[in-house]
This record gives sequence, C-alpha cells and structure tokens, in this order.
Amino acid sequence: MRAIPTQRETTSCASDTRGSTRVEATLSGSSLAPGSARALLRKALAEWAQSTADGADLLTGRVGDDAALVASELVTNAVVHAGTEVCLTCRLEEDTGALVVEVADRHPSRPPRDDTAEGPAHGTPEYGRGLRMVAALAESWGVTYRAGSKTVWARLPTREETPADPAAAYAGERAPARDLHAAALLAADPLDPLAPHGRTGPRDGPREGPRDAWRAASYGDDWLARRPGRDGAWLGRGALSFLAEASDLLAGQLDEDLVASLTGQLIVPRLADWCAVWLEDEATAPGGRPGAGGRLARVWHAGEHLVEELSRALEACPPPQSDDPLGTGPVPYPWPRATAAGGGDPHTPASPGHAGGPAAEAADGPAPGEAEGPALTPPGTALAYRLVAGGRPLGTLVIGRGGIDRFPDEITGLVEDLGRRVALAIGAARRYARQATISAVLQRGLLPGAVAEIPGVRSALVHEPCDKGGPSGDFYDLFPAGHGRWCFAVGDVQGKGPEAAVVIGLVRPWLRLLAREGYRVADVLDRLNQLLLDDATEAADAAARALVAAGARPTAPGDGPQTRFLSLLYGELVPFEGGVRCTLASAGHPLPLLLDPEGAVRAVAQPQTLLGVVEDAGYTSETFEMYSGDTLLCVTDGVTERRSGSRQFDDGDGLALALAGCAGMEAGAIADRITRLVHEFGARPPADDMALLVLQAE
Repeated sequence: MRAIPTQRETTSCASDTRGSTRVEATLSGSSLAPGSARALLRKALAEWAQSTADGADLLTGRVGDDAALVASELVTNAVVHAGTEVCLTCRLEEDTGALVVEVADRHPSRPPRDDTAEGPAHGTPEYGRGLRMVAALAESWGVTYRAGSKTVWARLPTREETPADPAAAYAGERAPARDLHAAALLAADPLDPLAPHGRTGPRDGPREGPRDAWRAASYGDDWLARRPGRDGAWLGRGALSFLAEASDLLAGQLDEDLVASLTGQLIVPRLADWCAVWLEDEATAPGGRPGAGGRLARVWHAGEHLVEELSRALEACPPPQSDDPLGTGPVPYPWPRATAAGGGDPHTPASPGHAGGPAAEAADGPAPGEAEGPALTPPGTALAYRLVAGGRPLGTLVIGRGGIDRFPDEITGLVEDLGRRVALAIGAARRYARQATISAVLQRGLLPGAVAEIPGVRSALVHEPCDKGGPSGDFYDLFPAGHGRWCFAVGDVQGKGPEAAVVIGLVRPWLRLLAREGYRVADVLDRLNQLLLDDATEAADAAARALVAAGARPTAPGDGPQTRFLSLLYGELVPFEGGVRCTLASAGHPLPLLLDPEGAVRAVAQPQTLLGVVEDAGYTSETFEMYSGDTLLCVTDGVTERRSGSRQFDDGDGLALALAGCAGMEAGAIADRITRLVHEFGARPPADDMALLVLQAE
C-alpha cells in the first residue's frame, strides 16, 4: 500500500474565503470524529438551504449526500493516518455556488493514503478507499501543505453539469455501471448469492476485460438504470454513509421489535420494494438449528396498502431451515403471491437460476398447487439473510424487489453488512430485556407486595429508582406487627444494583421478624446493626478460605469484602382514640419532619450512627403523638441531596419549607407536591434513588 504522490505547491480551492457561507469546527482525533463531521455538515446544509445564497436551494438530496460522504471519508483518513485533532471547514462559494469541504490535520509529514496497487480480494484494509471515493464524487480535489498542518480539500458542484460528450465521458461503460464502480470501492466483490458454489463468477463464463466493462455488460436488463431516482447513483455515493448512519440509529435501540421496524424503514424503498423480519425464540441453542422460522415481527412495503396482504402471504411460509444456520449470506426466497380464496400455496417456487424471476413466471406459469391470486408486486426476486450474533441465530431478514431477475452484487453485499448490524442490535436489545426482566422481578421481591392500612392513619408512598434497568438501593415497608401495632421503615443501602439488593433482601425479613417478636424500636436497630456486622465477617471469612483453598495468598486486612451498611428510619405506630402514638429512631438517615395543621414543621428524631459500621453502637428512640391533621414525612437522601449545580434541595431547610407549604393538604397530595418540587429543582433527571413516605393522622 503506497501513498499518493503529492506536491508542496498544490493550491487549495479554499484559500480565498471572501464572499462565501462558511462553517468550521475542530474535532478530536477519535473514532467519533466522522459521525460528528456528518452531523455538523448536514445541520449546516439544512440551514444554508433556507438562505438566499446562490446554489443554496440545491444543497439537499444528492449534493448533501455527496458532501456528507466526502467529509466522512476525509475526516476518517485524517484520524487514521495523522492521529491529531481535525479541523473541518465547509463553505458555499457565492460566485459559483460550489460546495468546498476541507479537512486539516497537524501531521503534515504524512501524505494522504490511497490504494492503487493490486491486492487480494479478501482482507481489504480499512484505509485506501476514501480518496478514490472523493475523486469520484468531487469536481476537483487536492492537498495543501502549510507550516505545521496539511489540508485535503474537495470541491463539489451544486448545479447539474452535463459533459459535452457523454459517450466519451463514460467510454466502454454505462452510467449505472460507473455508479456501481464507486460502490465496489467500499467492499470486496461478494460472491453471487444465486450462483452454484464452485463457479468462477456470478455470470455465465469467466470475466473478460476490466471489471467495469464486465459489470456494465452483465446487466442487460439493469434494474438500477430503470428505477426512478437513480438508485445506482445513490448506491455508489451514499452506501458508506448509509451503513454509518444505520449503525448509529440501531445502536441506541433497546427493543427488538423497534429494531425490526427500523430495519424495514432503512431498506424500503431504497434497497428493496419490501422486506420482512422474523425473530426466533431465545430457546434456540447456540449453534443449533433454528425453529420453524420464528415469529414474523415486522413487514414493510413501499406500497402501504399491500402490507397486510404481504403479511398474510409471508405468515403462511416462513423462511426454510438452512443447512448452515449460522451462515449470514443470502439465499433465494420464493416470491410471495396473494393468497387465493379457498387456500393454496401463497408462494411461487423459485426456479433454479432465476429465483422466481419474471422470465420463469412467463415461461412456466403458476406451479402446481400454487395460488392463482395476483402477485403482490410485479414478479421479481427475493433473498433471505440469516441474522446471527454471538454464535446464536436470532432471526431472518427477507428482502424483495419486483421487475428484476436478480439483485446486483453490490446490493446483496450492502444488505448483508446491514444484516450483521441488525443482528447485533437485536442481540443487545435481548440482553437488555433479560436484564430488565431480572431487575424488575428482583425489585418486586425487595418491596412489599401490599402496604398495610392503619386505622386512623392515611399513608402515601413514592418510590423512584434512578436506574430503571436495575434494582434500587432505597426501600420502604409498612406492615402490621401484632397486638395493635404497625411498623414502618424507610432505608437506603450503600451502593446500588445486586449488592444493594442482597442487603435489602436480608434487612426487610429481619425487620419484620424482630418487630413481630415484640422487640422495641431501639432494640430492633441494635440487633440489625449486629446482624449486618456478623454477616460481613462471615462473608470475609468465606472469601479468605476460598482463596487459600485455591492456592492464593490470603488478602491483607481491608482488601476483602467490605462491610455493608445502610441508613434506616424505623418506627412503630399505635393508634388510640383521637390520634396515634409514634415511636421512631433514625440511624444515619435524613431526619423525619412533622407538619401540624397550622403549617409549623419540626424534626422529631435525633441523628445516630449508620447501621453496620460500629459494633457496639447503642441506639435510642423518640416518642410523640400525632393528632388529626398532623403529617409525618420520611424521605431518603435522594430527596434532600437533589442537586442543582452546587446547591442541594435541603440547603437552608429547603425540605421543611416545601413541607410547610403543604399545610391542609391530604397525604397523597403532599407526596405528589414534594416529588414534583424535587424534580423541578434541577434541570437534569435525579441522579439518585428516591423514596418518600407520608403518614397523616385522620
């Protein structure tokens, strides 16, 4: 692989910036730079298209796609070969209307790389294709060297320019073949999906002459030339950007059905008239043979009125089992036909060599047993791609296009690349769904299934985990303890996720057991503290024994499992005629606040040590009585420590002030108001779990 010869006196088209619309940005020399460049350029072009600058009205469509691809390729080249930060400049010349894209880096000693030497068909490196693509798209391009920097620029005309002699411009090849040649720069030549294995090429006989001449002659009935909108031109000029944007779009989706829906929108109508996605059950064993096609998750058709009919036809004949269930290459799929009233086969069998093409339809007519209904679209070709990720078959992607006898090799290769991205997105969505299901089941088990109703007391609860995909570190409980007593608890475990879930799973049963055994509030905290310390000691001893048994050195003091501690507000309610008696204690927890009907607020507990920290800590409790209209508010630190810049919600007794404004409101309304105020306090979503319990005497 050698470098393109360049000259120091190369003149940049971008040297004169007078009379131009211009945008400039500096990008980091990382893998994120090409995507940022495309987004910046598209935004600028969209804004310029609304302006009155000469040529601005032509910046959408094909010109915009060309510019985005050129910027992406030039930035990629600079990132890979220079490794410095990249300066992207784009401007619109007012005198000519041309669009100029410049990419500068800080490594002038390295010329841009290109691939002009012959190489193997497989193992094509990632570099060496971009500048050839730029040369195919740009009216002119070049390299400018300056002290300490190098700039590669490309000039793209926005006005349509017709060559004086079209035949001379494309001597020996048709226009569609020229467009397909650009796509050939993006990937190695794929094998023909419909040709039997062992053949030397995808057409009858060996190739003769240059690759482009062979390809131009191979499509005597070239569908790219006949389709409106010049699909071939887009394929050559936008395929790489298409895959990059598709990757960005699919990577952020966490629902497999949404991935299937987006796949249809990406493919139709750009690459096919219709497509369908089957998703297979997760029970399919890794490396095993898939089931009976799975479920038809999504069907997309360029003609929306045909979607329902196409779905019925495809439901009746799922993709067949493959000899290689983990192979992702395309295989022929029978062309669907409308299901006739009274039954019948909804597909036309694919004839060898034509894959159900129009020639076979005309020559042979409907096959025996086939439905006589009309074709859903003009007879054409359909291909099926297995969706495989992590050695596990996840489904099948089927595409079809009418009026052709076969898909061009560039299309099959592009869809296969897209299929790999779709499979990865589906696999990621399924992993997320499994994790979310496990977390939801675990979260339900860590919280009470029902909240006890206390005579003479209204209650309201709010529980909002920060991470919707994992168990919360905050918990609550409200349960009967027998003998006319009810107990409540609001706690916050150190950390989040599975480790916090383990502690909650230990504490809640212990709380209920100790309360129902008749222990007083302070005694319950004493025993919980000792139980947490004992559990941590046992875990450390077990880990040390496992290390010694495995032949490892024992851990140094402080390096083993850490003590698991939590803050807890625990109390006991005893109703009496006209009110309720409350006894509670706070162990390292935000202090509870009592609101009276006149709006006065006061704290009703003393701060004490966290549970699970000090072995001989002694806990005390406070007792008070609540009468009609009195309200007790218990929260976790997700409320008091809610941040807005450097400020916290409870700074300057913010929580007490918020509660004072709730005088005269019922328990549910108070909980809603406090929750709303906490959310509105900061511009960003809360960064911590939040639990809130309101108890109000009737």
